[in-house]
Amino acid sequence: MIAADNQTGRRWTLLAVSAAQLLVVLDGTIVNIALPSAQHALGMSDAARQWAITAYALAFGGLLLIGGRVSGALGHRRAFVAGLVGFAAASALGGAAANPGTLFGARALQGAFAALLAPAGLSLLTLTFTEPRARGRAFGVFAAVGAAGSAVGLVAGGLLTEYASWRWCLYVNVPVALLAVLGTAFVPRDRPAGARAEGPVEAPAGRGGRLDVPGALLSAGGFAAVVYAFNEAEPRGWGSARVLALLAVGVALLAAFVAVELRAPRPLLAPRILLHRARAGALLAVTLLFVAAFGFYLFMSYYTQTVLGYSPVEAGLTLIVNALAALVGATLVAGKLHGRVRPVTLVVPGLLAAAAGMLILTTLTPDSGHVFWLYLVPSLTLTGLGLGCVLPPTASLATAGMRGHDIGAASAAYNASQQLGAALGTALLNTVASSAAAAYAASHRGADPTAAVVHGYTSALLVGFVILLVAAGVAGALLGAGGRRPGRGPSAPEHAEETAPLP
Repeated sequence: MIAADNQTGRRWTLLAVSAAQLLVVLDGTIVNIALPSAQHALGMSDAARQWAITAYALAFGGLLLIGGRVSGALGHRRAFVAGLVGFAAASALGGAAANPGTLFGARALQGAFAALLAPAGLSLLTLTFTEPRARGRAFGVFAAVGAAGSAVGLVAGGLLTEYASWRWCLYVNVPVALLAVLGTAFVPRDRPAGARAEGPVEAPAGRGGRLDVPGALLSAGGFAAVVYAFNEAEPRGWGSARVLALLAVGVALLAAFVAVELRAPRPLLAPRILLHRARAGALLAVTLLFVAAFGFYLFMSYYTQTVLGYSPVEAGLTLIVNALAALVGATLVAGKLHGRVRPVTLVVPGLLAAAAGMLILTTLTPDSGHVFWLYLVPSLTLTGLGLGCVLPPTASLATAGMRGHDIGAASAAYNASQQLGAALGTALLNTVASSAAAAYAASHRGADPTAAVVHGYTSALLVGFVILLVAAGVAGALLGAGGRRPGRGPSAPEHAEETAPLP
């Protein structure tokens, strides 16, 4: 176990993990802004260009559970360094790409190394920060970086594409990753799960380092098929035979994965990790939050540019309001209250605040005046505060009480929840917006086309509002039962977790 009393090591762990989290989240959006320039430079077809985005999402989402297992087997610090070096190399390869195939392959490699990096980083935080107040501050900073990463990606992508080159949207990862690698020299070492030192085996009895190959193949195929179906639903529609086939295959593979894990002697994802009520509540809450939040970011980008006439850089800068609010919520609210209040006290109000922020935008019309101050700022502030209050306690709950391989598995499950939510939210809410806009245009012939567009946006945001209300209800039901005392340590023995009172 990591020696968490080393102040220098703890500080460097937080800095390195936060930098890695920024890379993982930022690369989900930064290439979106650069894509038109990259398409022109490399001669991509319109049909093929989506793979610059999809290749990253498929590899990341499909390999997360395997990455969590590998992280536990190698040792989280070693896996973290390997993930950073690999991510930097893949980014350099993508930046130097001379043809579309190289760029797509590099993006897939980025996703694969991100699938190792993300669970390893969250596991390091869990092992390093065990004292409640320090843990609250650490998870607050970690969550704030994650919440702000998408907005930072849009701003950085716009600035780099406009004033440097689209290639720098990938090259910029290299110095950040290498600085994080240097920082890991000060990160305390941990032992691989199952490794023997002078004391007893750290992993639960009977759990060796062998990979659950059937589970790995089924989870990778299932998650990749579902994420790809969500990506394909946006241009093709949910009724497309291709989308329905992908969803059917993905669900079948994931069902087979569950069946295999129930019988496997060394499962990739032990079922009890998901069956613990508090952890299940945290994972469901963060999945639904990301469904709504990524749809929200998408429409903020569309609305500010297509209706208000903002440039890509201006649209990205507008989202900085959201990023700053998330920073406040994660560090000054959730970070300070961690260990003093039950997690449900942060999660439910956070989800309701985000819902209120979306509700504000549902009242927009093409004739609305003073949009920035009367609509955007209040909405971005509330949604940012909500994100900041929800992410730290859910991240902490996802890994509480875990040890050995299970820390990596629980961390991977948390990241997988975010990825599935983001992919589903983008596709689902975009479909709602398109359908609502088409219906409005058909029933209001001769009306200003902008009115149909705005109606589509507000309809999608109303769906996002409802999703967040459902998330608040789920979180209240699953996290509100029981009465774990504030400040209960996160590293309780694993067997105690099964009967521990819920937060």
